[in-house]
Amino acid sequence: MAALASWLDARAHGGRWLVRIEDVDTPRCVPGADHTLLRQLADCGLVPDEAPLWQSRRGALYQAALDTLVRRGLAYPCGCTRKDIETTLAAQGRARERHGELVYPGTCREGLHGKPPRAWRMLTRGAGRVDWTDRRLGPQSQEVEREVGDFVLSRADGLWAYQLAVVVDDAAQGVTHVVRGEDLADNTARQVLLQRALGLPAPYYLHTPLVLGANGEKLSKQNGAAALDTSDALRCLREAGRVLGITGDAASAAGWLQAATREWARRWVPPGPRQ
Repeated sequence: MAALASWLDARAHGGRWLVRIEDVDTPRCVPGADHTLLRQLADCGLVPDEAPLWQSRRGALYQAALDTLVRRGLAYPCGCTRKDIETTLAAQGRARERHGELVYPGTCREGLHGKPPRAWRMLTRGAGRVDWTDRRLGPQSQEVEREVGDFVLSRADGLWAYQLAVVVDDAAQGVTHVVRGEDLADNTARQVLLQRALGLPAPYYLHTPLVLGANGEKLSKQNGAAALDTSDALRCLREAGRVLGITGDAASAAGWLQAATREWARRWVPPGPRQ
């Protein structure tokens, strides 16, 4: 659904629609899933304007960004395990916050204390409140140091963190408008901090509503979501459109996309010169 929303947003703005395979967490990637996804998008008439980009092939760019942060004193090595963090927080009497995520207590900010380095973290000390505006959700705010702590840029297993990868790639691809699911809105303040630290432009953000399962959680294979069947493209587009609040209809997938683009433009593209 987020793919459809981003396609409509690109068309409504007269821009390019880019597809990125965010596969930095390679152990969790199912072989062939990327090509299945691209085929399903094409079945629905959603074809990127440039060749798709695989993040798993772009480690050198992420390393260069990390090196820049280290030189600027904004990133540091961390030797803490998850158990170490839990123990420290418990000793401080701090309950786990933010939907069960551990807020890093800054243990390794001043050194590793004899521990071997495991990960690299972004220094959030003094970051204050990060304010940003979502095109759908409105004004957003987060105290990153208090609510998240110094977040991971490069993991203990050597894999790159989502936060760093998307910031680097958004800038490298010239992305001006990011459209993605509402479950990722909480990440945005961290990405804004990284953009500022690396001297990169901040895109406009729009976070779409989620398709929820019977348990109220995001619909996924873990809670019974059926595999997407794109053999009937028009039906797929209509179903996704209903969640996005698109009321129009047409007799073909191509016709539906044209009508939906006009409806999206009326709702989400301000009058006057396009952004």
